Amino acid sequence: GLRLLRGCRRGGAEPAWGAAAPLHLQYLLEPLHPTVHTQRGATATLPCVLRALPRNYRVKWSKVEPANYGENIIIITNGLFHKNYGPLSPRVRLRHSHRYDASLTISNVALEDEGRYRCQLVNGLEDESISLTLHLEGVVFPYQPSNGRYKFNYHEAKRACEQQDSRLATYQQLYKAWTEGLDWCNAGWILDGTVHYPIINSREPCGGRLLLPGVRSYGARDKQKDRFDAFCFTSALQGQVYFIRGHLNFKEAAQACRNQGAALAKVGQLYSAWKFSQLDRCDGGWLADGSVRYPITMPRQRCGGLPEPGVRSFGFPSKEMRTYGSYCFVGK
Repeated sequence: GLRLLRGCRRGGAEPAWGAAAPLHLQYLLEPLHPTVHTQRGATATLPCVLRALPRNYRVKWSKVEPANYGENIIIITNGLFHKNYGPLSPRVRLRHSHRYDASLTISNVALEDEGRYRCQLVNGLEDESISLTLHLEGVVFPYQPSNGRYKFNYHEAKRACEQQDSRLATYQQLYKAWTEGLDWCNAGWILDGTVHYPIINSREPCGGRLLLPGVRSYGARDKQKDRFDAFCFTSALQGQVYFIRGHLNFKEAAQACRNQGAALAKVGQLYSAWKFSQLDRCDGGWLADGSVRYPITMPRQRCGGLPEPGVRSFGFPSKEMRTYGSYCFVGK
């Protein structure tokens, strides 16, 4: 369950003048790489190794949840026995490759596993801990529904991303996407309930030319009343996206996928195939939400004409239109 853990002291009291004490790790080794990079569906190990075994000790792994200022306990071990807790329980184990190894292995990594983890040695009075970050490689995309922009409150934005095989992006994910070229004039919700929009080319309709490029912020907004778009994040696919040619309306496009044991792809699945499988097609195709899009990895003049790679959108045409093919997804 969710527990607020007390501040964890790393040996020695704080100096009287209020400066933080140096971090003395007696038993835990400082990790060589505090960030572990992975993808959805992979197996990832967060390292936590002891340099010596205290007499009576426990190691407690938890995930830091900034949204509610708490930590979710994942696993507790005393070196001989261990107990798993919470929703991660079926997918985690201790690596235990030797007697000093308390590293945490997460199998079938999910989008919500992104974030900060803590390995805490509980040893009587002198607790100590190390922090590690699990970083998923992926792609951020802006999302709005068929009825236009600024229609989502926070909870609707969260649900919309989940329905597109993604989740609301974290600020770090949005910031990284901006450094990689995301330039979007509509403000959108992100996971922590704040609202932002990433701008690379300053221009009049987007806050004016005088503002520097950056991730512009509206700060925290009312999650019930305020309405914006969404910034969604997705990672690698457990399956494949492919295109079926034809002049199909929406229903026919869905049927064409079903005939092959597949389903119309979700927006997140198309972005994932574009990012991780370099899917490149110059043909607009229906997706499950009723939008029509096409993925371009090698930009060319006769294919939308835009200089950067990306997933282009024709918006949400009438579902009766027989102009487009379909993008299908088949799971592994």
